Amino acid sequence: MFDEMRGAGGDLRASYAHVGEWLDALKPDALVAKRAEAERLFRRIGITFAVYDEGGDPERLIPFDIIPRVLDGEEWSFLARGLEQRVKALNAFLKDVYGPREILRAGAVPEALITQNPAFEAIMVGLEVPAGVYTHIAGIDIVRTGPREFYVLEDNCRTPSGVSYMLENRAVMMRLFPELFAKAGVEPVSYYPELLLRMLQSVAPPRCSGEPTVVILTPGQYNSAYYEHSFLADEMGVELVEGADLVVQDGAVFMRTTGGLKRVDVIYRRIDDAFLDPLAFRPDSTLGAPGLIGAYRQGAVTLCNAPGAGVADDKAVYVHVPAMIRFYLGEEPILNNVPTYDCSRPDDLQYVLDNIAELVVKEARGSGGYGMLVGPHATKAQRSDFAKKLKAHPHVYIAQPTLSLSTCPTFVEKGVAPRHIDLRPFVLSGADGVRIVPGGLTRVALREGSLVVNSSQGGGTKDTWVLRK
Repeated sequence: MFDEMRGAGGDLRASYAHVGEWLDALKPDALVAKRAEAERLFRRIGITFAVYDEGGDPERLIPFDIIPRVLDGEEWSFLARGLEQRVKALNAFLKDVYGPREILRAGAVPEALITQNPAFEAIMVGLEVPAGVYTHIAGIDIVRTGPREFYVLEDNCRTPSGVSYMLENRAVMMRLFPELFAKAGVEPVSYYPELLLRMLQSVAPPRCSGEPTVVILTPGQYNSAYYEHSFLADEMGVELVEGADLVVQDGAVFMRTTGGLKRVDVIYRRIDDAFLDPLAFRPDSTLGAPGLIGAYRQGAVTLCNAPGAGVADDKAVYVHVPAMIRFYLGEEPILNNVPTYDCSRPDDLQYVLDNIAELVVKEARGSGGYGMLVGPHATKAQRSDFAKKLKAHPHVYIAQPTLSLSTCPTFVEKGVAPRHIDLRPFVLSGADGVRIVPGGLTRVALREGSLVVNSSQGGGTKDTWVLRK
Protein backbone atom coordinates (compact mmCIF):
# COMPACT_ATOMS: atom_id res chain seq x y z
CA MET A 1 0.00 0.00 0.00
CA PHE A 2 1.45 3.35 -1.08
CA ASP A 3 1.54 6.03 1.62
CA GLU A 4 1.73 9.46 0.01
CA MET A 5 3.50 11.10 2.95
CA ARG A 6 6.12 8.51 3.95
CA GLY A 7 8.25 5.97 2.14
CA ALA A 8 8.56 2.30 3.06
CA GLY A 9 11.22 3.12 5.65
CA GLY A 10 9.09 5.82 7.26
CA ASP A 11 11.05 8.71 5.75
CA LEU A 12 9.12 11.81 4.75
CA ARG A 13 8.68 12.29 1.04
CA ALA A 14 10.12 15.61 -0.13
CA SER A 15 6.71 17.03 -1.06
CA TYR A 16 5.49 16.52 2.52
CA ALA A 17 8.50 18.06 4.28
CA HIS A 18 6.67 21.16 5.50
CA VAL A 19 3.50 19.26 6.39
CA GLY A 20 5.50 16.68 8.34
CA GLU A 21 7.31 19.37 10.35
CA TRP A 22 4.00 21.10 11.00
CA LEU A 23 2.36 17.90 12.26
CA ASP A 24 5.33 17.10 14.51
CA ALA A 25 5.13 20.56 16.05
CA LEU A 26 1.36 20.49 16.67
CA LYS A 27 0.10 18.92 19.87
CA PRO A 28 -2.99 16.66 19.66
CA ASP A 29 -5.07 19.21 21.56
CA ALA A 30 -4.17 21.85 18.98
CA LEU A 31 -5.33 19.58 16.15
CA VAL A 32 -8.64 18.99 17.93
CA ALA A 33 -9.09 22.73 18.41
CA LYS A 34 -8.29 23.48 14.76
CA ARG A 35 -10.68 20.80 13.55
CA ALA A 36 -13.45 22.28 15.71
CA GLU A 37 -12.66 25.75 14.35
CA ALA A 38 -12.84 24.42 10.78
CA GLU A 39 -16.28 22.93 11.49
CA ARG A 40 -17.49 26.24 12.91
CA LEU A 41 -16.27 28.03 9.79
CA PHE A 42 -18.04 25.60 7.50
CA ARG A 43 -21.28 25.95 9.46
CA ARG A 44 -21.01 29.74 9.34
CA ILE A 45 -20.39 29.61 5.58
CA GLY A 46 -23.31 27.22 5.18
CA ILE A 47 -21.52 24.64 3.05
CA THR A 48 -23.64 21.51 3.40
CA PHE A 49 -24.56 18.39 1.44
CA ALA A 50 -27.94 16.68 1.73
CA VAL A 51 -27.93 12.88 1.54
CA TYR A 52 -31.37 11.72 0.40
CA ASP A 53 -31.34 8.26 1.95
CA GLU A 54 -30.58 9.92 5.28
CA GLY A 55 -33.60 12.18 5.03
CA GLY A 56 -31.94 14.81 2.85
CA ASP A 57 -30.75 16.76 5.90
CA PRO A 58 -29.82 20.18 4.48
CA GLU A 59 -27.65 20.93 7.53
CA ARG A 60 -25.31 17.96 7.09
CA LEU A 61 -21.64 18.92 6.79
CA ILE A 62 -19.29 16.83 4.71
CA PRO A 63 -16.50 15.88 7.15
CA PHE A 64 -13.36 17.92 6.47
CA ASP A 65 -9.87 16.75 7.37
CA ILE A 66 -7.32 19.44 8.19
CA ILE A 67 -4.26 17.46 7.05
CA PRO A 68 -3.76 18.34 3.36
CA ARG A 69 -2.99 15.99 0.50
CA VAL A 70 0.16 17.13 -1.35
CA LEU A 71 1.31 16.63 -4.95
CA ASP A 72 4.59 17.99 -6.26
CA GLY A 73 4.79 20.02 -9.46
CA GLU A 74 6.03 17.13 -11.61
CA GLU A 75 3.23 14.84 -10.44
CA TRP A 76 0.66 17.49 -11.26
CA SER A 77 2.17 18.20 -14.71
CA PHE A 78 1.84 14.51 -15.55
CA LEU A 79 -1.77 14.42 -14.35
CA ALA A 80 -2.70 17.63 -16.17
CA ARG A 81 -1.36 16.32 -19.49
CA GLY A 82 -3.32 13.11 -19.07
CA LEU A 83 -6.52 14.91 -18.08
CA GLU A 84 -6.36 17.27 -21.05
CA GLN A 85 -5.78 14.36 -23.42
CA ARG A 86 -8.66 12.36 -21.97
CA VAL A 87 -11.22 15.16 -22.02
CA LYS A 88 -10.29 16.11 -25.59
CA ALA A 89 -10.95 12.51 -26.62
CA LEU A 90 -14.26 12.40 -24.73
CA ASN A 91 -15.46 15.56 -26.47
CA ALA A 92 -14.33 14.20 -29.86
CA PHE A 93 -16.25 11.01 -29.11
CA LEU A 94 -19.45 12.90 -28.26
CA LYS A 95 -19.16 15.01 -31.41
CA ASP A 96 -18.69 11.83 -33.43
CA VAL A 97 -21.50 9.69 -31.97
CA TYR A 98 -23.98 12.52 -32.46
CA GLY A 99 -22.55 13.10 -35.93
CA PRO A 100 -20.85 10.80 -38.46
CA ARG A 101 -20.32 7.89 -36.00
CA GLU A 102 -16.96 6.98 -37.46
CA ILE A 103 -15.81 5.18 -34.32
CA LEU A 104 -18.91 2.99 -34.41
CA ARG A 105 -18.50 2.17 -38.09
CA ALA A 106 -14.86 1.29 -37.43
CA GLY A 107 -15.98 -1.18 -34.74
CA ALA A 108 -13.81 0.46 -32.08
CA VAL A 109 -16.89 0.93 -29.86
CA PRO A 110 -19.98 -1.33 -30.07
CA GLU A 111 -22.86 0.58 -31.68
CA ALA A 112 -25.52 -0.89 -29.37
CA LEU A 113 -23.59 0.36 -26.34
CA ILE A 114 -24.27 3.90 -27.55
CA THR A 115 -27.56 3.89 -29.43
CA GLN A 116 -29.31 1.76 -26.79
CA ASN A 117 -27.81 3.68 -23.89
CA PRO A 118 -30.38 5.51 -21.70
CA ALA A 119 -28.06 8.55 -21.65
CA PHE A 120 -28.03 8.80 -25.45
CA GLU A 121 -30.26 11.69 -26.53
CA ALA A 122 -31.57 11.32 -30.08
CA ILE A 123 -32.42 15.04 -30.25
CA MET A 124 -28.67 15.76 -30.28
CA VAL A 125 -28.04 13.82 -33.49
CA GLY A 126 -26.76 16.12 -36.23
CA LEU A 127 -26.73 19.17 -33.95
CA GLU A 128 -23.71 21.47 -34.22
CA VAL A 129 -22.70 22.84 -30.80
CA PRO A 130 -20.48 25.91 -30.25
CA ALA A 131 -16.75 25.09 -30.50
CA GLY A 132 -17.66 21.40 -30.81
CA VAL A 133 -17.67 21.08 -27.01
CA TYR A 134 -20.20 18.82 -25.32
CA THR A 135 -18.77 18.33 -21.85
CA HIS A 136 -17.62 21.77 -20.79
CA ILE A 137 -17.07 20.87 -17.14
CA ALA A 138 -15.70 17.38 -16.51
CA GLY A 139 -14.83 15.78 -13.18
CA ILE A 140 -12.33 12.97 -13.72
CA ASP A 141 -11.86 10.68 -10.71
CA ILE A 142 -8.25 9.60 -10.19
CA VAL A 143 -6.80 6.98 -7.85
CA ARG A 144 -3.17 6.28 -7.09
CA THR A 145 -1.34 3.06 -6.26
CA GLY A 146 2.34 4.06 -6.40
CA PRO A 147 4.89 6.87 -6.94
CA ARG A 148 3.91 7.43 -10.57
CA GLU A 149 0.97 5.05 -10.79
CA PHE A 150 -2.26 6.97 -11.39
CA TYR A 151 -5.47 5.46 -12.77
CA VAL A 152 -8.72 7.00 -13.97
CA LEU A 153 -11.52 5.44 -11.96
CA GLU A 154 -14.38 7.11 -13.80
CA ASP A 155 -15.31 10.08 -15.97
CA ASN A 156 -18.08 12.50 -14.96
CA CYS A 157 -19.32 14.34 -18.05
CA ARG A 158 -22.84 15.44 -17.05
CA THR A 159 -23.05 17.73 -14.01
CA PRO A 160 -20.00 16.91 -11.86
CA SER A 161 -20.18 18.41 -8.38
CA GLY A 162 -17.66 19.18 -5.66
CA VAL A 163 -15.74 22.18 -6.93
CA SER A 164 -17.20 24.46 -4.24
CA TYR A 165 -15.71 22.15 -1.61
CA MET A 166 -12.33 22.38 -3.32
CA LEU A 167 -12.51 26.18 -3.10
CA GLU A 168 -13.92 26.40 0.42
CA ASN A 169 -11.48 23.79 1.74
CA ARG A 170 -8.65 25.99 0.50
CA ALA A 171 -10.15 29.16 1.98
CA VAL A 172 -10.54 27.52 5.40
CA MET A 173 -7.01 26.04 5.38
CA MET A 174 -5.48 29.40 4.45
CA ARG A 175 -7.36 31.01 7.32
CA LEU A 176 -6.34 28.35 9.84
CA PHE A 177 -2.70 27.86 8.80
CA PRO A 178 -1.39 30.92 6.90
CA GLU A 179 2.22 30.36 7.98
CA LEU A 180 2.24 26.83 6.56
CA PHE A 181 1.03 28.11 3.19
CA ALA A 182 3.75 30.75 3.14
CA LYS A 183 6.43 28.08 3.67
CA ALA A 184 5.11 25.37 1.39
CA GLY A 185 4.59 27.34 -1.84
CA VAL A 186 1.16 26.06 -2.85
CA GLU A 187 -0.39 26.78 -6.26
CA PRO A 188 -3.65 28.78 -5.97
CA VAL A 189 -7.10 27.52 -6.97
CA SER A 190 -9.15 30.63 -6.15
CA TYR A 191 -9.29 31.76 -9.78
CA TYR A 192 -11.44 28.76 -10.83
CA PRO A 193 -14.70 30.82 -10.95
CA GLU A 194 -12.97 33.32 -13.26
CA LEU A 195 -11.84 30.49 -15.55
CA LEU A 196 -15.32 28.95 -15.46
CA LEU A 197 -17.04 32.21 -16.41
CA ARG A 198 -14.57 32.89 -19.21
CA MET A 199 -15.11 29.38 -20.57
CA LEU A 200 -18.91 29.67 -20.42
CA GLN A 201 -18.81 33.02 -22.23
CA SER A 202 -16.52 31.54 -24.90
CA VAL A 203 -19.19 29.04 -26.00
CA ALA A 204 -22.00 31.55 -26.38
CA PRO A 205 -24.09 31.15 -29.56
CA PRO A 206 -22.48 32.72 -32.65
CA ARG A 207 -25.37 35.17 -33.01
CA CYS A 208 -24.74 36.58 -29.50
CA SER A 209 -23.76 40.26 -29.64
CA GLY A 210 -21.91 41.95 -26.82
CA GLU A 211 -20.95 40.26 -23.57
CA PRO A 212 -22.86 36.96 -23.20
CA THR A 213 -25.34 36.65 -20.36
CA VAL A 214 -24.63 33.51 -18.33
CA VAL A 215 -26.94 31.94 -15.74
CA ILE A 216 -26.81 28.84 -13.56
CA LEU A 217 -29.96 26.70 -13.71
CA THR A 218 -30.65 24.92 -10.40
CA PRO A 219 -33.39 22.48 -9.38
CA GLY A 220 -33.78 24.56 -6.22
CA GLN A 221 -32.84 24.70 -2.58
CA TYR A 222 -33.71 21.07 -1.83
CA ASN A 223 -31.13 19.70 -4.24
CA SER A 224 -28.14 18.07 -2.51
CA ALA A 225 -25.68 20.39 -4.28
CA TYR A 226 -27.70 23.61 -4.00
CA TYR A 227 -24.99 25.27 -1.92
CA GLU A 228 -22.58 24.78 -4.79
CA HIS A 229 -24.98 26.25 -7.34
CA SER A 230 -25.47 29.35 -5.20
CA PHE A 231 -21.76 29.60 -4.38
CA LEU A 232 -20.65 29.48 -8.03
CA ALA A 233 -23.29 32.02 -9.08
CA ASP A 234 -22.04 34.43 -6.41
CA GLU A 235 -18.38 33.84 -7.28
CA MET A 236 -18.96 34.40 -11.00
CA GLY A 237 -21.36 37.29 -10.50
CA VAL A 238 -24.15 35.64 -12.54
CA GLU A 239 -27.80 34.94 -11.81
CA LEU A 240 -28.93 31.70 -10.18
CA VAL A 241 -32.25 30.77 -11.77
CA GLU A 242 -34.86 28.04 -11.54
CA GLY A 243 -36.97 26.81 -14.41
CA ALA A 244 -39.85 29.12 -13.50
CA ASP A 245 -37.50 32.10 -13.94
CA LEU A 246 -36.95 31.28 -17.62
CA VAL A 247 -39.27 31.85 -20.53
CA VAL A 248 -38.84 31.03 -24.22
CA GLN A 249 -40.20 33.62 -26.65
CA ASP A 250 -39.67 33.90 -30.41
CA GLY A 251 -37.13 31.09 -30.28
CA ALA A 252 -34.93 32.81 -27.67
CA VAL A 253 -34.50 32.29 -23.91
CA PHE A 254 -35.13 35.06 -21.39
CA MET A 255 -35.05 35.31 -17.61
CA ARG A 256 -37.58 37.24 -15.62
CA THR A 257 -36.10 40.20 -13.73
CA THR A 258 -37.59 43.13 -11.84
CA GLY A 259 -36.76 45.24 -14.89
CA GLY A 260 -38.49 42.89 -17.32
CA LEU A 261 -37.26 40.06 -19.52
CA LYS A 262 -33.50 39.74 -20.14
CA ARG A 263 -31.98 37.63 -22.89
CA VAL A 264 -29.95 34.59 -21.76
CA ASP A 265 -27.11 33.28 -23.91
CA VAL A 266 -25.47 30.50 -21.88
CA ILE A 267 -27.03 28.22 -19.28
CA TYR A 268 -24.78 26.27 -16.93
CA ARG A 269 -27.39 23.72 -16.06
CA ARG A 270 -27.23 21.68 -12.87
CA ILE A 271 -30.33 19.61 -13.57
CA ASP A 272 -30.51 16.28 -15.39
CA ASP A 273 -31.40 15.96 -19.07
CA ALA A 274 -34.83 14.49 -18.36
CA PHE A 275 -35.98 17.61 -16.49
CA LEU A 276 -34.68 20.34 -18.82
CA ASP A 277 -37.77 20.80 -20.98
CA PRO A 278 -41.21 19.18 -20.53
CA LEU A 279 -41.85 19.57 -24.26
CA ALA A 280 -38.77 17.49 -25.16
CA PHE A 281 -38.29 15.13 -22.23
CA ARG A 282 -40.41 14.38 -19.17
CA PRO A 283 -43.76 16.13 -19.59
CA ASP A 284 -44.26 16.25 -15.81
CA SER A 285 -41.06 18.21 -15.15
CA THR A 286 -41.41 21.59 -13.47
CA LEU A 287 -37.64 22.06 -13.07
CA GLY A 288 -36.83 23.20 -16.59
CA ALA A 289 -38.47 25.54 -19.08
CA PRO A 290 -40.89 24.66 -21.90
CA GLY A 291 -39.28 25.28 -25.29
CA LEU A 292 -35.70 25.34 -23.95
CA ILE A 293 -34.51 22.48 -26.15
CA GLY A 294 -36.15 24.04 -29.21
CA ALA A 295 -34.22 27.27 -28.60
CA TYR A 296 -31.05 25.24 -28.04
CA ARG A 297 -31.48 23.35 -31.29
CA GLN A 298 -31.94 26.62 -33.16
CA GLY A 299 -28.65 27.92 -31.77
CA ALA A 300 -30.27 30.64 -29.66
CA VAL A 301 -28.75 29.46 -26.35
CA THR A 302 -25.92 27.19 -25.23
CA LEU A 303 -26.44 24.48 -22.59
CA CYS A 304 -23.42 23.42 -20.55
CA ASN A 305 -22.95 20.52 -20.33
CA ALA A 306 -24.75 19.48 -23.50
CA PRO A 307 -27.74 17.13 -23.25
CA GLY A 308 -26.62 13.60 -23.98
CA ALA A 309 -23.08 14.10 -22.69
CA GLY A 310 -23.75 11.35 -20.16
CA VAL A 311 -23.29 8.69 -22.82
CA ALA A 312 -19.54 9.33 -22.48
CA ASP A 313 -19.37 8.60 -18.75
CA ASP A 314 -21.28 5.33 -18.67
CA LYS A 315 -19.05 2.80 -16.87
CA ALA A 316 -19.41 0.35 -19.75
CA VAL A 317 -18.31 3.07 -22.19
CA TYR A 318 -15.38 3.88 -19.87
CA VAL A 319 -13.77 0.62 -20.99
CA HIS A 320 -13.36 2.12 -24.46
CA VAL A 321 -11.83 5.52 -23.58
CA PRO A 322 -8.24 4.35 -24.31
CA ALA A 323 -9.48 3.31 -27.77
CA MET A 324 -11.07 6.76 -28.18
CA ILE A 325 -7.74 8.44 -27.42
CA ARG A 326 -5.98 6.33 -30.05
CA PHE A 327 -8.80 6.77 -32.59
CA TYR A 328 -9.30 10.53 -32.35
CA LEU A 329 -5.91 11.80 -31.20
CA GLY A 330 -3.53 9.17 -32.56
CA GLU A 331 -1.82 9.01 -29.17
CA GLU A 332 -1.25 6.46 -26.46
CA PRO A 333 -3.19 7.18 -23.23
CA ILE A 334 -1.17 9.05 -20.63
CA LEU A 335 -3.48 7.99 -17.81
CA ASN A 336 -4.45 4.34 -17.62
CA ASN A 337 -7.90 2.91 -17.01
CA VAL A 338 -8.44 0.48 -14.18
CA PRO A 339 -8.69 -3.00 -15.79
CA THR A 340 -12.43 -3.54 -16.25
CA TYR A 341 -14.62 -6.55 -16.95
CA ASP A 342 -17.81 -5.96 -18.93
CA CYS A 343 -20.33 -8.44 -17.53
CA SER A 344 -22.39 -8.32 -20.73
CA ARG A 345 -19.59 -10.40 -22.26
CA PRO A 346 -20.02 -14.10 -21.35
CA ASP A 347 -16.31 -14.69 -20.69
CA ASP A 348 -16.05 -11.58 -18.49
CA LEU A 349 -19.19 -12.54 -16.60
CA GLN A 350 -17.85 -16.00 -15.85
CA TYR A 351 -14.55 -14.54 -14.63
CA VAL A 352 -16.40 -12.11 -12.34
CA LEU A 353 -18.60 -14.86 -10.91
CA ASP A 354 -15.55 -17.06 -10.29
CA ASN A 355 -13.58 -14.24 -8.63
CA ILE A 356 -16.28 -12.09 -7.05
CA ALA A 357 -14.57 -12.22 -3.64
CA GLU A 358 -11.60 -10.26 -5.04
CA LEU A 359 -13.43 -7.75 -7.24
CA VAL A 360 -15.39 -4.52 -6.99
CA VAL A 361 -18.66 -4.89 -8.93
CA LYS A 362 -20.55 -1.75 -9.96
CA GLU A 363 -23.69 -0.82 -11.80
CA ALA A 364 -22.62 0.52 -15.18
CA ARG A 365 -24.97 3.49 -14.76
CA GLY A 366 -24.73 3.85 -10.98
CA SER A 367 -23.14 6.70 -9.06
CA GLY A 368 -22.42 7.91 -5.55
CA GLY A 369 -21.13 4.55 -4.35
CA TYR A 370 -24.58 2.97 -4.56
CA GLY A 371 -25.38 -0.36 -6.22
CA MET A 372 -21.89 -1.77 -5.80
CA LEU A 373 -20.22 -4.71 -4.09
CA VAL A 374 -16.69 -4.56 -2.66
CA GLY A 375 -15.94 -8.28 -2.76
CA PRO A 376 -13.14 -8.48 -0.16
CA HIS A 377 -15.26 -6.57 2.38
CA ALA A 378 -18.55 -8.35 1.67
CA THR A 379 -19.95 -11.37 3.49
CA LYS A 380 -20.42 -14.70 1.76
CA ALA A 381 -24.17 -14.12 1.76
CA GLN A 382 -23.79 -10.66 0.20
CA ARG A 383 -21.56 -12.05 -2.53
CA SER A 384 -24.05 -14.85 -3.20
CA ASP A 385 -26.95 -12.41 -3.48
CA PHE A 386 -24.96 -10.17 -5.80
CA ALA A 387 -24.00 -13.13 -8.00
CA LYS A 388 -27.71 -13.77 -8.55
CA LYS A 389 -28.15 -10.17 -9.71
CA LEU A 390 -25.21 -10.57 -12.08
CA LYS A 391 -26.67 -13.70 -13.63
CA ALA A 392 -30.10 -12.13 -14.00
CA HIS A 393 -28.93 -8.80 -15.48
CA PRO A 394 -25.28 -9.12 -16.57
CA HIS A 395 -25.43 -6.11 -18.92
CA VAL A 396 -26.08 -3.82 -15.95
CA TYR A 397 -22.69 -4.44 -14.31
CA ILE A 398 -18.96 -3.99 -14.73
CA ALA A 399 -16.25 -5.26 -12.38
CA GLN A 400 -12.74 -4.14 -11.49
CA PRO A 401 -9.91 -5.48 -9.35
CA THR A 402 -9.67 -4.11 -5.82
CA LEU A 403 -6.85 -1.61 -6.17
CA SER A 404 -4.58 -0.85 -3.25
CA LEU A 405 -5.47 2.84 -3.12
CA SER A 406 -2.89 5.25 -1.76
CA THR A 407 -3.32 6.57 1.75
CA CYS A 408 -2.76 9.96 3.31
CA PRO A 409 -2.47 10.86 7.01
CA THR A 410 -5.90 11.83 8.31
CA PHE A 411 -6.95 13.19 11.70
CA VAL A 412 -9.57 10.77 13.01
CA GLU A 413 -11.01 10.18 16.47
CA LYS A 414 -8.07 8.03 17.53
CA GLY A 415 -5.46 10.47 16.23
CA VAL A 416 -3.52 10.68 12.97
CA ALA A 417 -3.93 7.54 10.87
CA PRO A 418 -3.71 6.57 7.17
CA ARG A 419 -6.93 6.62 5.17
CA HIS A 420 -7.58 5.86 1.49
CA ILE A 421 -8.10 8.79 -0.88
CA ASP A 422 -8.97 9.68 -4.46
CA LEU A 423 -8.87 12.92 -6.45
CA ARG A 424 -11.43 14.71 -8.63
CA PRO A 425 -9.80 17.44 -10.74
CA PHE A 426 -12.17 19.71 -12.66
CA VAL A 427 -11.42 20.14 -16.36
CA LEU A 428 -12.88 23.08 -18.29
CA SER A 429 -13.24 22.93 -22.08
CA GLY A 430 -14.30 25.90 -24.19
CA ALA A 431 -13.58 27.72 -27.41
CA ASP A 432 -10.14 28.69 -26.09
CA GLY A 433 -9.09 25.14 -25.25
CA VAL A 434 -8.74 23.14 -22.03
CA ARG A 435 -8.03 24.73 -18.65
CA ILE A 436 -7.42 23.03 -15.28
CA VAL A 437 -6.68 24.65 -11.93
CA PRO A 438 -3.83 22.82 -10.12
CA GLY A 439 -5.42 20.37 -7.71
CA GLY A 440 -8.99 19.27 -7.27
CA LEU A 441 -11.19 17.73 -4.63
CA THR A 442 -9.50 15.01 -2.58
CA ARG A 443 -12.06 12.68 -1.07
CA VAL A 444 -11.12 10.46 1.87
CA ALA A 445 -12.63 7.22 3.15
CA LEU A 446 -12.87 8.01 6.86
CA ARG A 447 -13.76 4.50 7.96
CA GLU A 448 -10.71 2.38 8.68
CA GLY A 449 -9.99 0.04 5.77
CA SER A 450 -12.80 1.46 3.63
CA LEU A 451 -12.22 2.15 -0.05
CA VAL A 452 -15.47 4.11 -0.55
CA VAL A 453 -14.75 7.84 -0.52
CA ASN A 454 -18.15 9.17 -1.64
CA SER A 455 -19.66 11.76 0.68
CA SER A 456 -23.00 9.98 0.32
CA GLN A 457 -21.33 6.90 1.83
CA GLY A 458 -19.65 8.59 4.80
CA GLY A 459 -16.54 9.94 3.09
CA GLY A 460 -14.91 13.28 3.79
CA THR A 461 -12.72 15.78 1.95
CA LYS A 462 -9.23 17.30 2.17
CA ASP A 463 -7.52 20.32 0.70
CA THR A 464 -5.32 19.33 -2.24
CA TRP A 465 -1.98 21.09 -2.50
CA VAL A 466 0.05 21.26 -5.69
CA LEU A 467 3.50 22.64 -4.96
CA ARG A 468 5.14 25.16 -7.24
CA LYS A 469 7.98 23.72 -9.31
